[in-house]
Amino acid sequence: MYIIRRWYKTKPGEARRVATLVHKQAAAYRDAGQRSEFRVSYNGYTLPGEQDVVCLEWTDETLQTPTRAGHTLPQAALELGAEVRKLIESQRIEFLEMLTPEKFQE
Repeated sequence: MYIIRRWYKTKPGEARRVATLVHKQAAAYRDAGQRSEFRVSYNGYTLPGEQDVVCLEWTDETLQTPTRAGHTLPQAALELGAEVRKLIESQRIEFLEMLTPEKFQE
């Protein structure tokens, strides 16, 4: 099981707007059966730490390329992604393996 986090560095003042669009995009993937439940968080400017950031997080059993044969991306997700790209400066993705009981070491 993996945790996937996609981080967005937004243009100044756009974190909440990007978080809203990213939430809608992730819902489109989930509704198409291509993503598990997810969470979106952001820091606009009211909290300590890095500002103008958005984090989308979900889990998956496997890591698969979205360009795999036979796979079709939801049109709504693509359209929302185009809107997000206008409002961000950069993005990155993290992949973490979850520690489950069968992986414990003694």
